[in-house]
Amino acid sequence: MTKPESQLRDLPSVDLVLRELRDPIEQWGHETVADAVRVELEILRERITSGEQDDKQSYVDQISMSVAEALSTSLKDSLIPVFNLTGTVLHTNLGRAVLPKSALDAVILVSQSASNLEYDLAEGKRGDRDTHVEEQICKLTGAEAATVVNNNAAAVLLTLNTLGNKKEVPVSRGELVEIGGAFRMPEIITSAGCVLVEIGTTNRTHLKDYDGAINENTSMLLKVHTSNYRIEGFTSEVKEVELAELARRHSLPFVIDLGSGNLCDFSAYGLPEEPTVAEAIITGADIVTFSGDKLLGGPQCGIIAGRAELISRIKKNPLKRTLRLDKMTLAALAEVLRLYQNPSQLTKKLPTLAFLTRPIEAIREQAERIETLVAATISPRYSVTSAACMSQVGSGALPTANIPSYGLVINASDKSDQSLRALAAAMRRLPMPVIGRVHNGDYLVDLRCLEREADFVEQLGQLRDLLN
Repeated sequence: MTKPESQLRDLPSVDLVLRELRDPIEQWGHETVADAVRVELEILRERITSGEQDDKQSYVDQISMSVAEALSTSLKDSLIPVFNLTGTVLHTNLGRAVLPKSALDAVILVSQSASNLEYDLAEGKRGDRDTHVEEQICKLTGAEAATVVNNNAAAVLLTLNTLGNKKEVPVSRGELVEIGGAFRMPEIITSAGCVLVEIGTTNRTHLKDYDGAINENTSMLLKVHTSNYRIEGFTSEVKEVELAELARRHSLPFVIDLGSGNLCDFSAYGLPEEPTVAEAIITGADIVTFSGDKLLGGPQCGIIAGRAELISRIKKNPLKRTLRLDKMTLAALAEVLRLYQNPSQLTKKLPTLAFLTRPIEAIREQAERIETLVAATISPRYSVTSAACMSQVGSGALPTANIPSYGLVINASDKSDQSLRALAAAMRRLPMPVIGRVHNGDYLVDLRCLEREADFVEQLGQLRDLLN
């Protein structure tokens, strides 16, 4: 075996290796590839010094292959599409609502050239970017005016800071919710500069609790829709119409945070009832805040709708500029709102509603088609059975409502958790990762949201290699 000193002398120069890497240089640039070559050369020096390197290998070929592989791994896209087969339709970690094609087309259209984002074409002067969606929001909700920000937490923060900075905000203890990512309503209220006044108890709050908390330093009455949990049993909460009347008597704005508020009557589609924004406005809310990427089925944003005078004040808050939407989100939101003008077509054109209302028979037939293909790929280590299961809406919407679905139940032949974890990991390493869930000792793949069946089936052949 050649001595380490001789092997070190035989190491090629950076320039020599770069001559063999013309394609990577064309793709990633000379400096990026050269840096990667230097890293691989240093690794080789360490291996030679420690006696781990086989001197029979071609150093140039070895470095070239390592560099190409390293660059391909490190520079590949981090944010990629996945199959959401968790059974949670609006999965926060998986991007929530899937946008309709018309919204994607709208995003491309405004992204590939200059646009009238903040330009009034009729007047030939600076405009307001909210105008691209405000009229539609008002038409769908019955509000006098509206504005939009980057998510609903921002909508609540901006509203509180504008209307209640340095003043008191009474909130029922049963509505001091925690939303995703450990963001808690009490912290949002205090971060907005308001003074939180807790009233009532976790399970029971009465009108007299609100009335007793009102004083000269009270800024508003706030009701938070507990969209991500339910308290049942010995409970009591004040109706919105009663709070609206109390707020009017004391000349206070009444604000409702609907969270995952929706724009249509879900019961019309055979789904559990959920309060709509229009209903909140009718009951007397002066301001309603809600998400665009949950039940509404649009892009991530927060919508503030209500009285024109209050919306005007909110829009003048300096924080509004830091929370405003970009042109792509506005274009997508405008297109999604446009779909609501024709409710009869929503289940066909809006993916969120299409997933939620997908017929159980269609999902069952799909599960039976796929069952044999998956079983042929992963047996005998695993058994596969199509079976009924339950989906959920997700993202804090309708937390107690489950929707009948169908999927694949996969068992490990050795009954070990390690085998199930190995399968889940292999699924995640597919070209388009598959995200299922481990449930009661099985790996469950809920097919409610599987619309690209051909793509799913096509990549199954790689699963066996990944498991091995």
